[in-house]
Amino acid sequence: MWGIMDEVNSDAFDLSGLLSDNGQSSVRSAQVEEAYEMFLAELVFSPNDPRMDIVENYDRVADDDWRDWLNSKVENSTDPEEKMALRDLNDMIDDVTRKIEVNRMAEEREHEERQKAEAQRLAEAEAAAAEGSTLTDTDLLRKANTIGQAGIGASNSEEEGAGKTSFLTSELTAEIRMSYEGMVKKVLPPYAAGDSPASVVFTYYDQFDAQFIKVLNERKDNGDNDAANLLEALSVEQQKRLTLSTESLKLVLAAGDPQRMEGVIVKLARDGKVDEPFLLLLEANANQARAAGAHGPAQLMERLRARASEEKDKQSSTKEVTLLRKLLRADDSAAREQLLEDAFTPKDVLLVPGTPQNAQKAADGELPDEEKPMPDVPPPDFINACKAVLLNFGNLSTDDERGDLSSRIKQIASEAEVVATRIYGKGMSPKEQQDRMWKEQTTSIFDLETLEIEAEKRGETAPWSNENDDILPGFDTGGRMKIGGQ
Repeated sequence: MWGIMDEVNSDAFDLSGLLSDNGQSSVRSAQVEEAYEMFLAELVFSPNDPRMDIVENYDRVADDDWRDWLNSKVENSTDPEEKMALRDLNDMIDDVTRKIEVNRMAEEREHEERQKAEAQRLAEAEAAAAEGSTLTDTDLLRKANTIGQAGIGASNSEEEGAGKTSFLTSELTAEIRMSYEGMVKKVLPPYAAGDSPASVVFTYYDQFDAQFIKVLNERKDNGDNDAANLLEALSVEQQKRLTLSTESLKLVLAAGDPQRMEGVIVKLARDGKVDEPFLLLLEANANQARAAGAHGPAQLMERLRARASEEKDKQSSTKEVTLLRKLLRADDSAAREQLLEDAFTPKDVLLVPGTPQNAQKAADGELPDEEKPMPDVPPPDFINACKAVLLNFGNLSTDDERGDLSSRIKQIASEAEVVATRIYGKGMSPKEQQDRMWKEQTTSIFDLETLEIEAEKRGETAPWSNENDDILPGFDTGGRMKIGGQ
């Protein structure tokens, strides 16, 4: 119920009975066309994130015949809005397919690297064993003394430092390049009429992460002038945004009192002026003050940055994504656990405000309906938000010890599963959920009998009762149809 890494388990199209004798279908039958149209309608009109539906039905969207049919439908559509919607859906399918292929390539590469590392470790162990068998007791004691002087802890820390490589200095792998193919096509020429490198950078600025800039720099080093022009436009846009952020920060600091400063930040957030450059500027000032020994100003900048982050989340995110952003900023697992418990725990709401039914009940002197306790963020919604972020931004990397975005979100999802299980119990399978719903929504026959007796005492007739004991209107107790009212 809560798991984020559940395998895709969708039924593929079962068209075996609709194909010709040789298993080929050069001309699709009416049944196949109808099945394809129904599946397309499910994707287009689904209330869910389209990428989530694509992943959950991946076996079906990856069907070659269906993709050919969809491509043909896109090309032959005469309705501009329909054509645009179908093209967007097709692009999403390509994007998800590419990311699944990237994950497969990354897993294969990691598996090969682990095998090479293990083979190297065994070879070194065998070499050390062979060397040890030829050393005298005096040589062994001298070597042990050398290791003791160097310190085992220092040796381990050096090995760990050598093993950790920043993604900024690491080599670009084939899967990294492939993961940014879609983004490269969006931002590099040919451009639509009226577009330019500057306008493209402005539109997609938030998607220019450090890894993508590294990809563009590689293309620039290989002589790609379009990538060079784009990087130049990006530098200009960054300078513009940094200048605006500096002006905003001056406005905040001019308020004087910390509470008034936070009030200015709230106003800036509502005007859309609290962006990543503004947050980075606050963080840089906090680090600079801390390095200079000015702990008071450093604490103030940290306080303002925290408030700015909260206000930015409120203006631009759902509750699920807001919670995820808070968790990503929390380095301590205990702090993340507390955030998850607060968000997942159901809270009592005494009144259901503003409903016509409650207004009528209040006019009649009756008590209004009570709302069932609900959490601020239901765990399934949070897990779906994690999946959506992984699908859209799973290739983003960070240059710190916390790791890349994908691994951090997966860790948070695992912690969320533990907290949700502690609050709600173990997740149920679909079959268990169906059984539970049937049980809760079905009334016992003994309860019906009690209600029927109480109705008779009041001189009323229960809606399900029949004084002629007919099983159904027009049929007698033996199940025979009554003719002419007899």
